[in-house]
Amino acid sequence: MLQFPPDPAVHLAVNPLDASSLLSAFGALGIAVVLFAETGLLVGFFLPGDSLLFTAGLLCVPGATKGPQLELYQVLPAALAGAMLGAQVGYLIGRRGGTALLRRSKRRSLQEGARRAEELLAKYGHGKAIVLARFIPVVRTVLNPLCGVLDVPVRSFTLWQVIGGAVWTVGVVLAGYALGSSVPSIDRYLLPIIGLVVVVSVLPIVLELFRARKARRHGGDV
Repeated sequence: MLQFPPDPAVHLAVNPLDASSLLSAFGALGIAVVLFAETGLLVGFFLPGDSLLFTAGLLCVPGATKGPQLELYQVLPAALAGAMLGAQVGYLIGRRGGTALLRRSKRRSLQEGARRAEELLAKYGHGKAIVLARFIPVVRTVLNPLCGVLDVPVRSFTLWQVIGGAVWTVGVVLAGYALGSSVPSIDRYLLPIIGLVVVVSVLPIVLELFRARKARRHGGDV
């Protein structure tokens, strides 16, 4: 049987903001690359880490969806490697010049994320802040280089980012897998579920922006 090479147009049509599109095109390798970029490079703050992990978990359930079939034994190591290596690279970037990078960025979301990350570090200390940041979009992108800027000890950072990365990636993937295993014909609800995951993941940022705006208004009235 003749086998034709893949159509380049298919790869050009990949949407980096759509978890299903990324997984269909790149599979488990795409998970590692996206999580590395989101947690290690400031340019990756917009990538869909939470929805990607959750969708990957769903796609690991045989026959649960019409999308590509993934395997847990591939997805989990890829997610762990991407999240942990990305965080460590982000930390090293911060130590070598993170302050300048954050100052140069005009993205309001990144600036707000940096401010929120500083608040987390001040309020909870290194360990708890690094773990909690994994579950907050943008903050998990900014906190790693910020820890490098603030000279958080490398052993302490490495320990807590590994713990936080494991809890986040394994927890979200297995949540998707558990839902896909327990709900029949979940394929018909896939888009609403992914939409809900996205809303829940960005909710902390929205609430923080609302709180900051309210605080500025009260400050201006004084």
